Amino acid sequence: MKNNRIKNLFLGAIISCMAPGFVTAQDMNKEKKQPGDSSLPSTSAQLEELMSYEKSSYKYQVSDYFAKPKVSSLQFSPNGKYFSYQEKDENGKRHVYVKDLKTGKVTKVLEEGKELIRGYGWINDHRLIYVQDQGGNENYQLYAVDLDGKNQKALTPFEGVRVSILNNLKEQPNHIIVSMNKDNPQVFEPYNLNVVTGDLVKLYENKDPQKPVMGYDFDKDGVLRAITRQVDGTDYELLYRPSQLADFKVIVKTDWTQDFHIIGFDYSKKDSHLAYVKSNLGRDKSAIMLYDLEKNKAVKVMYEDDTFDVGGMSRSRKRNYEIDYFYMNGEKSKLTPVSRKFKKLHKKFTAKFGDKEFSITDVTDEEDKMLIIVHSDKLYGTYYSYDVKKDKFEKLLDLMPQLKEEDMATMLPINFKSRDGFTVYGYLTLPKVAEKGQKVPLIVNPHGGPYGVRDSWGFNPETQLFASRGYATLQVNYRGSGGYGKEFYLAGSKQIGRNMLNDLEDGVAYVIKEGWVEKDKVAIYGASYGGLATLGSLIKTPDLYRCGIDYVGVSNLFTFVESFPAYWKPFMKQFYQQWYDPENPEEKEIMKQVSPALNAEQITKPLFVVQGANDPRVNINESDQIVKTLRAKGEDIPYMVKYNEGHGFGHEDNRIELYKCMMGFFAKNLKK
Repeated sequence: MKNNRIKNLFLGAIISCMAPGFVTAQDMNKEKKQPGDSSLPSTSAQLEELMSYEKSSYKYQVSDYFAKPKVSSLQFSPNGKYFSYQEKDENGKRHVYVKDLKTGKVTKVLEEGKELIRGYGWINDHRLIYVQDQGGNENYQLYAVDLDGKNQKALTPFEGVRVSILNNLKEQPNHIIVSMNKDNPQVFEPYNLNVVTGDLVKLYENKDPQKPVMGYDFDKDGVLRAITRQVDGTDYELLYRPSQLADFKVIVKTDWTQDFHIIGFDYSKKDSHLAYVKSNLGRDKSAIMLYDLEKNKAVKVMYEDDTFDVGGMSRSRKRNYEIDYFYMNGEKSKLTPVSRKFKKLHKKFTAKFGDKEFSITDVTDEEDKMLIIVHSDKLYGTYYSYDVKKDKFEKLLDLMPQLKEEDMATMLPINFKSRDGFTVYGYLTLPKVAEKGQKVPLIVNPHGGPYGVRDSWGFNPETQLFASRGYATLQVNYRGSGGYGKEFYLAGSKQIGRNMLNDLEDGVAYVIKEGWVEKDKVAIYGASYGGLATLGSLIKTPDLYRCGIDYVGVSNLFTFVESFPAYWKPFMKQFYQQWYDPENPEEKEIMKQVSPALNAEQITKPLFVVQGANDPRVNINESDQIVKTLRAKGEDIPYMVKYNEGHGFGHEDNRIELYKCMMGFFAKNLKK
């Protein structure tokens, strides 16, 4: 959970994180002030009417795809004596339990209440931490509890502060390093946090607002070895110090278009100045290199690919941080074993799980027990434990046993040429009838971000639901998406509402030409930036799409920028270089042209709008604007708002209601 690659990831993730509500505005207590215009959201009755347009019956219900697993989030305690998991009750609440593997005793250690447990984990053999925010506002706070459910403590009880974990300190079992914007809402500083007492010690003071530190690199002992500093809003400096007594010195300078960050220090020798870095300096595709930080030079390239950026690596703490494997995400995920130990394990896992993908989700400190999740485009996930000493696999559970693999749709990796010559990658999920040659309606589903984010191959409950209802789904990793090299990433700059939408259109043309879909029955649906792409597409190419769904999407680039949270402010110069700069007259005019709310009168096709009221990324005003404008010209715009959600719906009942409404909307507009 290190704070790495900040400059390249920020603008990619700026409106992309979706937490896959409860009541509509008319069902709320009117005396309580709600975000946005509470007169706009559709009533429960109106949303139920929308659902009713889906009149067919199917083998699987919407809840089969979007109810959260009964049991999930499996983990071993570090010593392997305990096993923890989240289990859902009859009200959809996911409580945390701990099982003593010797006695079989199960203890409920955490009870989920009004706020969701966004994540949890073991800090040491006796204590767990967990994360919560308030109604999806993303001001994450940390809490801790003993494995018997006692000594529960709020570790970061600071109003309006956002916390993230930078390092787990295995050599200091009661301590972790966290990052908080506690003293200045715009910048983050690292603290050593005692998870028992809650005591905090600031480890670095981020006091220069002109050159704020945006990333911290600590070693396994909690020593701050390197920092990444922002300069002039768009440039970055990596500073390193060879010892705690030395001063930080600049060793590498980059700008936002480049990638150079530490992914781990080398511990093969005492006082080593070597580190593993991920870099695209002097090359198009990011590679992993061994780098001498003291001499400021690359030692050797460790892992690279000609077509895709590489991902990362995994090391063995027990074997002095020996590299076990590298991994990357191409058309599918790829794992490359390195160590002799892991090569044997990889051969064993491959023989056991065949052509399915597998991931090691947890391993004990002694590395004698492993948790493995097996998945594919048709399998949501099956958990196995593996006892290394006994060489024994045990199947623990299927996360979604109600969904049978043989009934699920195939996700096909595809690629095509854009109109200006780029190779664009993506995925097409086809219903069973399409595999037999029948043309079907198509849903185009642009991902969020837009920059640095991408869609990947694997089980996707959305595309599987759509396929079960007879729709194909096209996911295009348009220019600006991550993972395809520097040139393709930078080709997306200043192209929101323009060439990015062209890539979607070229993808539609490709699948129509291949004979998979009905050209007159194409819809578009996207979340976050994908919502902006949906609105923009309905304006730019109204004859291509029958309808669209905008889920927590931007509608007005001017008001979007004005609503940014404080901790995004240091990135504004970078934002203007990658999106558009309103101070530039030419770009300001483009912003007007590609802001759907300012051109909403051109939207003539049916639209469904969805919003989380507490969204810190895309303020509810973005959705309110588009709904008000379209209704003012007489359009019937269903509008779902949930007042206990943020940037995407996390509550199970809200998600199920949302997708029921989606299915009704698509049935109304694609099946007639």
